[in-house]
Amino acid sequence: MNYWLWLATLENVGSVRVQSLLRKFKDPERIYKASKKELLEVEGIGEKISENILKNKDEILISRMSKYMENNGIYQVSICDKNYPEALKNIYDPPITLFYKGDIKLANTDCVSIVGSRNASTYGRETAFKIGKDLAQKGYTIVSGMAQGIDTEAHRGALDAEGKTIAVVGTGLDRVYPLENYKLCKKIEEKGLVLSEYVVGTRPDAMNFPARNRIISGLSDNLIVVEAARRSGALITVDLALEQGKNVYAVPRKYKFTSESRS
Repeated sequence: MNYWLWLATLENVGSVRVQSLLRKFKDPERIYKASKKELLEVEGIGEKISENILKNKDEILISRMSKYMENNGIYQVSICDKNYPEALKNIYDPPITLFYKGDIKLANTDCVSIVGSRNASTYGRETAFKIGKDLAQKGYTIVSGMAQGIDTEAHRGALDAEGKTIAVVGTGLDRVYPLENYKLCKKIEEKGLVLSEYVVGTRPDAMNFPARNRIISGLSDNLIVVEAARRSGALITVDLALEQGKNVYAVPRKYKFTSESRS
């Protein structure tokens, strides 16, 4: 029985409560075997959460998930594992379990995160590609979310430099989103690292992406925003980075010279 995987399948519990459970019970197997009375003794665990934990014990499902992961090169690392990214241990609400394809050691290298608009301009795309390439050539690992637009170009730039890149995704690793980035995803799996806190079978629900952004910002000391709308996932990542005490940089907007600007 893969108890860490089981812990990751629990819905509506959250990593803060899971951390409280781990402090009490020390490991996920003891959480799995705990009685309702024992669960209720944990701070933040009420009737609803305890019942949720007790009823979600589908060993057949966990076995199938484990087998699928084994057959498809999907690995996992828990917050107690020595290979768990050190930078993520220091953020609020760190993911308890991470699933990955590729080289997990890249998450403990010098990383720079690059984010921006999905509907980026030509200038924005070219800039993201160039920054990703230049930083990768200098030995940095480029972190982004593999979304269309700026994310895609940042990853492509790093790969073009034969450097390293990490894609933090908002789905299970049994699916690629967006599908247009299927080839890019496979290349990152081969040359870099694809990372997710979501178990296999998780669809690209809208709520997953703001949550995964804390991982994108958390892995790096520095975050670069190339282009972003006033209300966007990129600016959510900026807020998270600032809360985490990271350095945030913005690429200057391309200046358009017009007749009005001459007067």
